[in-house]
Amino acid sequence: MVQVEVIETGELGDRSYVVHDGGTAVVVDPQRDLDRIEGVLASRGLACSLVLETHVHNDYVSGGLELSRRTGATYVMADDDPVEFPRHGVVDGDELQAGALTVRVVATPGHTDHHLSYVIGSDDGPPAVFTGGSLLFGSVGRTDLVDPGRTEELTRAQYHSARRLAELLPDETPVYPTHGFGSFCSSGSAAGGSTSTIGSERQRNDALTAEDEEAFVATLVAGLTAYPSYYAHMAPRNRKGPGPIDLSVPAPVDAAELARRISAGEWVVDLRTSTAYAAEHVVGTVSIELGNYFTTYLGWLIPWGAPLTLLGESREQVAAAQRQLVRIGIDRPDAVAIGKPGDFADEDRIRRYPSATFADLERHPDPFVLDVRRDDERAQGHLAGSVHIPLHSLIARMDELDDRELWVHCAAGYRAGIAASLLDGTGRRVVWVDDDFSNARGAVRPGGGPAASEDGGPPEPVASGAAAARQRHT
Repeated sequence: MVQVEVIETGELGDRSYVVHDGGTAVVVDPQRDLDRIEGVLASRGLACSLVLETHVHNDYVSGGLELSRRTGATYVMADDDPVEFPRHGVVDGDELQAGALTVRVVATPGHTDHHLSYVIGSDDGPPAVFTGGSLLFGSVGRTDLVDPGRTEELTRAQYHSARRLAELLPDETPVYPTHGFGSFCSSGSAAGGSTSTIGSERQRNDALTAEDEEAFVATLVAGLTAYPSYYAHMAPRNRKGPGPIDLSVPAPVDAAELARRISAGEWVVDLRTSTAYAAEHVVGTVSIELGNYFTTYLGWLIPWGAPLTLLGESREQVAAAQRQLVRIGIDRPDAVAIGKPGDFADEDRIRRYPSATFADLERHPDPFVLDVRRDDERAQGHLAGSVHIPLHSLIARMDELDDRELWVHCAAGYRAGIAASLLDGTGRRVVWVDDDFSNARGAVRPGGGPAASEDGGPPEPVASGAAAARQRHT
């Protein structure tokens, strides 16, 4: 019988899988912090026989090559994918054996050119299909990462790949995708839930319920949104062959060294909550709260390869940040500092700014509002008169903002907290709107509108509403 252990990486919206028969294991799309996978193997007494990659990943650095080296397992990838290390190349229709498990290779191009899915079964019970970035829960993997100019071509391939899986497999086949749990690698109307089957996907998946291929292509392409800039560095790193990682925390630097790094213009990232940062922080640091979206936005904003210092309240907090960062190829911070702002700076180097709700914004007589959501979010509605600069464009476009006090909002407060810290670091006056955008519905206007306010004046007041509990999402 096919048994499946799920290793969730919620910070990236991805999953890895340990598939086994009780003694022999197959690992699918492993993340780089292998201790989690090795813990599952050890606790269940499993010997890893195969490591399978569904594709060369664009959103994280793979742990597959290193896991194969550690365990002696055969490392399996698409034969047509050019890589700089030895592996076992497979093509559509190939079969592999791992103990009582049979692995059948199915070519499912679309998310990438040489994407594979794996149907894993045994003589006892139904098979399971591991679909990577092909057939997801309710949707499919995005098709613009390989080459934006080939998006339509790959979207058509994705449509046919999803339908091929649905035709090949019975309704009861469990579906195990790698992406689709909040990952920017997914597209379309991703469904919730933690499990699905081919039968369920036939009823709800965009690629399987679209009227026809043309309708599917038009809908998927129109719905593609911005994705993190660090993606550009992931596939090249995976093709070279990632090595082992070191998660030990470096020796912390002192206040003088931290001040030197800040003065040099290096990135010093404060891992505390956005609330704690607003209440007190060292001038020149950036607030990116450690949580599910930490790597996404740090990787999106920092110039790739720039010196990075992590400022945390404890070694454990810094260690958790390091674990997240190795997954996107930031192998080691250049420095760490542990403590509170007062440990590193005198009062004249400490700054603060207020937080507010949309109800507070309504009561302000003349607010100037900055919306840092993505273009697709803005298109669903915006505050009349607000200025729009997506967070990922803010650093390059700060000169477009004058010296008025800025009320900064996003969808729920997380990105606005990052934006407020970046603006504060330039000496601007900011108010961080730490609230859910649903509480501003009374003043929302349909459509995206121009980047700046229509009439050049301040935005209209926002309708009142009870402040929602703060939600830490994008």
